[in-house]
Amino acid sequence: MTLIDGRPLAAELRQQLAAAVSELAATGLEPTLAAVVATPDPATEWYLRSLARAAAPAGIVMREVGVEEGDAGGVIAALDELSADPGVHGIICLTPLPDGLDLAEAGEHIAPAKDVDGANPTSLGRLAAGLPAFAPATAWAVLEILRAWGTDLNGAEAVVVGRSTVVGKPLALLLLAANATVTVCHSRTRGLAAVTRRADVLVAAVGRARLIGAEHVREGAVVIDVGTNATDAGGLVGDVDTAAVEAVASAVTPVPGGVGAVTTAVLLGNVLRAAGG
Repeated sequence: MTLIDGRPLAAELRQQLAAAVSELAATGLEPTLAAVVATPDPATEWYLRSLARAAAPAGIVMREVGVEEGDAGGVIAALDELSADPGVHGIICLTPLPDGLDLAEAGEHIAPAKDVDGANPTSLGRLAAGLPAFAPATAWAVLEILRAWGTDLNGAEAVVVGRSTVVGKPLALLLLAANATVTVCHSRTRGLAAVTRRADVLVAAVGRARLIGAEHVREGAVVIDVGTNATDAGGLVGDVDTAAVEAVASAVTPVPGGVGAVTTAVLLGNVLRAAGG
């Protein structure tokens, strides 16, 4: 079994991004990403720092827009204002959100042309219709990894475990667009292992630590682990029990260092495209 390290791919994507941003900068345009932060949270703060570290060398401007904690109306007002601001090209709204406001409702206030992380339900609808739209960066990162790995999706059987609008559903649509035959599983799926064992490509995106074991994996399958689950010791593990599946899978993405490493580069690439690059 081979571990698919996402970091070299992420570095390559960032390098391509920096070159494209430099060309755009020659026209006087600076791609700008605004991040609306509604609730102080250590994970959110860590993500913002990592995003800023990746954005700066690529030449993308980061704007953090803080909202008073618990102010749902303030979040919506900030998103509306940024959507109307011609100086902002991409917008993300970070969770957790104030009580009474979910991401789908907040996403409705992000202009689809600036919806670089696919939060607006309109973006998901356009994706389903085969129209141009920004897919959530994590879902698109999975496709980038599979392409870089040389996985032939044409006619392949793909199984996605997880049906969220952040990963599972948009990823299923992207895989369908790549001509894969797609099955989506979830918490109510009966005989999960019998379904996942059919997969040439198995994607775990359900948020349950080490759910996927050897009994879930077909011999030679490529396994993509999207899960990020905190351990009691302060570490991070995925949805796949990597040690258990290594005897059957041909390749697995590690956690950390797999999908997450590519997601940030994909998100910043979306900002460039939103800016016209």
